[in-house]
Amino acid sequence: MTTRKLRFFIITFLGIFLIGLISWLVYNSRRSTIHFDGQRAYQDVVAQMSFGARTPGSLAHAQTITYIQQELEKVGWNVQIQATTWLGFSVQNIIATRSDFGSYIVVGAHYDSRLLADRDPGPGSSGPVPGANDGASGVAVLLELARSLPPDSIPVRLVFFDAEDNGGLDDRQWIMGSQAFVAALTEKPQAAVIVDMVGDADLNIYIERNSDSTLTAEIWAQAAALGYGKIFIPSPKYDMIDDHSPFLEAGIPAVDIIDFDYPYWHTASDTLDKVSAQSLQAVGETLWAWIESQK
Repeated sequence: MTTRKLRFFIITFLGIFLIGLISWLVYNSRRSTIHFDGQRAYQDVVAQMSFGARTPGSLAHAQTITYIQQELEKVGWNVQIQATTWLGFSVQNIIATRSDFGSYIVVGAHYDSRLLADRDPGPGSSGPVPGANDGASGVAVLLELARSLPPDSIPVRLVFFDAEDNGGLDDRQWIMGSQAFVAALTEKPQAAVIVDMVGDADLNIYIERNSDSTLTAEIWAQAAALGYGKIFIPSPKYDMIDDHSPFLEAGIPAVDIIDFDYPYWHTASDTLDKVSAQSLQAVGETLWAWIESQK
């Protein structure tokens, strides 16, 4: 090898090394500022599961409202219970704010669980869905965002929706809580982000087809930048009716972050052992960083 070729390969190698080093430093610098704690979020799942299934009208449902309110107030959020009736059924949405509005973002999740595990295999089903992933995981992400978002973040409303998960039972419809919330809005948010079933230990979040494409692209890019590209998969897969739907119908950009490949959906096996702190970390860290990027 000639001296000129050797010099060329050395310079090329050093260039690649420096680019990689800079990328690594930027990546770790970003991550070092993020204080979302997936282990702490997991304990919120544990707490909700200790109450039992959070079915509408149950003691566990009431205990969950109290728990969410207390956890939010501990870290300085103002909490309002939006108690209303929708299509003849009681709805109690929990709305948390920390600063004056203007331009704000909604981050939402449902806290109720399903009255009947009607996707259980076998001739019949009985009993409610425990709701470790389908319900408790989204609540846990929101609570940890409440603890970890800095005070100077863009104004955020954290909304814990009631009456999401019992469509088709006792003349109930799906997503009644979010419908009631959007119907009562006097000032529209600039965007809404919904998290639902995000704690699965085998987490695969595909793009939901109805979600706003710009919001989706931003959040998925943020996940990739943090090293979660294998979890936030940049391919469309499902069309969902979920708590983002009423926002979209009202002309508000909204995105649904959901792993709908969860095999224990609406079964009695949606239990604590299916939830992973690492999955909560991936989703929460991504949202934390995306919210901060909106300043």
